[in-house]
Amino acid sequence: MAVHRASAPIDERSLFAEYPFLPGAESLLGAESVSVRALLEEPAFGTARTLGRTRIRAAADDPRGLRDLDELARADPTVRYLSFLFARIVLSAAPAPATLRRWAVSEAKRSYGRLAAVPTEELGEVARRLGYPLTPTDAVGAFSLVDYLRLATPIREAEFRLARQEVVHGAVRVELVRAARLLQEAVRLRLSVPVPLAEDVVRRVREQERELFEELAVRMPLPVARPGGLAGPIQPDRFPPCMRKMQRILQQGENLSHAGRFALAAYLHRVGADEETIVDAYRGAPDFDESITRYQVEHITHRDGGRGYEPPECHTLRSHGLCFRDGDPSAAEPRDRDRDPRCFEPYLRHPLQYYRLRGGTVIDRGEESGAEDPRATAGSRDRPDAPGRTRSTGRR
Repeated sequence: MAVHRASAPIDERSLFAEYPFLPGAESLLGAESVSVRALLEEPAFGTARTLGRTRIRAAADDPRGLRDLDELARADPTVRYLSFLFARIVLSAAPAPATLRRWAVSEAKRSYGRLAAVPTEELGEVARRLGYPLTPTDAVGAFSLVDYLRLATPIREAEFRLARQEVVHGAVRVELVRAARLLQEAVRLRLSVPVPLAEDVVRRVREQERELFEELAVRMPLPVARPGGLAGPIQPDRFPPCMRKMQRILQQGENLSHAGRFALAAYLHRVGADEETIVDAYRGAPDFDESITRYQVEHITHRDGGRGYEPPECHTLRSHGLCFRDGDPSAAEPRDRDRDPRCFEPYLRHPLQYYRLRGGTVIDRGEESGAEDPRATAGSRDRPDAPGRTRSTGRR
């Protein structure tokens, strides 16, 4: 567990260099005014642009924020701030929104590495400037109930559930290292929102940074269904609404719950996807780690001689908030926004049944199975003993 250091005076310039996302960090520029166009184009800011691209590449390679950036540590606070600003502008103009969210996760986790060990005064000051006032003491801090719920809800770890917290007079008391983890989420939320840019600026950025965006696309490809699985060519247009929604969540660079990650991996395997296709499906996740993802995919797919774990049944998906049979109002495609009557048929109890009903084929008992009677309980045999114990795909 991280131990917070003794008190020390807070130097505002150093504070903003470490946390350039804080309101007021622009004061590092002093009386100088730097326009977006100047930052993108003028030679005087070339060093900041180079460092900004380094921050972007580091996030693509290491979303857990563990990689030390020597260039960042050596840079002047003003250059550090401008590199941060440049990176955020560039990623706000990126064709794929997942790149911005991946960077937000990496920057937030890098901040956590410092917040988990700083003096309590610095932790409290960062919390205050982020808009989540924290009352710290030697060992614990307290957030308002509303602030705690907003920051803890996206965190999947069970120890952050409100039922496990000490609530006193409308305030939630947490250990300081957990307070730092909650502030990590505050940073992620702040940086995940794109900077509003004029259309001509977006065009300029995409033209100027074309090579960088192409490089990121290679490092973070969107999921692509590839044929060649035992069940024959994959037919994503015949997936049930729940699986299509899970894919969209990942493609948009958003977090998918533990249950959702497991369900999608198990489902893709059983409809014939090879391991590369399944791993690719998670590359849009903001916390994607290739080695961990491959380990988890192998665990899910290699069970029982390659038959793999069974995807959860419909009632289990509903209990986890992963059923979208009533439609997804946020979806771009009309078919995803509309209610799907197939899902309301009384005999349909499993997402693999849905796929078979629409003509897809499913791996069964280690072999390809045809499109049997869709009213059969497809996918109900050999359920995993405890799929919830499987660590989430792509999570550390």
